[in-house]
Amino acid sequence: MATDQAERLAAGRRQRRVLAVPEPLRPSVESFSDFMIRSRERSRRAGTLPRTDATIEAALAIVRDLALFLAGERGKQDWALTDVHDLEAFLAGSPKARKRRLVVLGQFFRFARSQKTILVDPARGLTARGPSGFTGATLTLDEQRVLFRRWTTDPAVHPHEALLGMLALLHGASSREVKMLQAVDLDFRARTAQLGDRPHPVPLDPPSWVAVERCLAHREDQRTDNPHVMVTRQTKSGRGPASTAYVSHVLDACGFPPRMIRCTRLLELVNTMDPKLVAAAFGMDPEATMIYLADHVDEVRLPDR
Repeated sequence: MATDQAERLAAGRRQRRVLAVPEPLRPSVESFSDFMIRSRERSRRAGTLPRTDATIEAALAIVRDLALFLAGERGKQDWALTDVHDLEAFLAGSPKARKRRLVVLGQFFRFARSQKTILVDPARGLTARGPSGFTGATLTLDEQRVLFRRWTTDPAVHPHEALLGMLALLHGASSREVKMLQAVDLDFRARTAQLGDRPHPVPLDPPSWVAVERCLAHREDQRTDNPHVMVTRQTKSGRGPASTAYVSHVLDACGFPPRMIRCTRLLELVNTMDPKLVAAAFGMDPEATMIYLADHVDEVRLPDR
């Protein structure tokens, strides 16, 4: 015989999410939970697609997180005091979940407005598209110094790690630019390298050139005809570049991904130079460099008050 065990477990999960909401904000969340259950029953009778338990629980979790954010970070104990700035700050905490969170918040605040809990819907003017500014992680100056010393003084570091790390740290090279670099792209007299689609060869500083020479020596030891500078055991018998999976794990030993290191260099260049010059030097679209300027004001350039 069928039992209601699954329904009772789902009811318990919903109740735990409601009880986690701060007490002043809890009644509206409890009413919203009951409203979603009633809506599901109507959908079942009408033959339309009803909400699943997982969908309802995920919606309650999002509203619970917002309530905790309002009470803990904003000091607000009433839904009527919520404004669009509170929601933007909450959504900024998880940019990848913005779209899903915004859908649930729109449903909740429309319900709250219908119940006269709030007068104005703060989520009405928000869009699923978040700010276009740079939101990734970057390295601190001390972390950059540690990495530079690691790749220039530690002989135990693999030549591929030193090459990718130095080119990303000092020249903003992407993983694709490094793995596609060939020996014919190097000018040994001028000590330059043609990286990717950049319009001009990139002058390499002495530490970066030492990393290139170490990588070339490692390539020579493998006795391969592969034209690429970075040659692995899988590619030494062919002429193709290193795999994307291999390059993505080259820097695992240092603890930082290549993208994070490259973004650190781009962020510094864009904010200390003209973004158009950086775009021209890297062969990028000018709009691609503008995201690194979002919400940034260099205080030394502001007039004295």
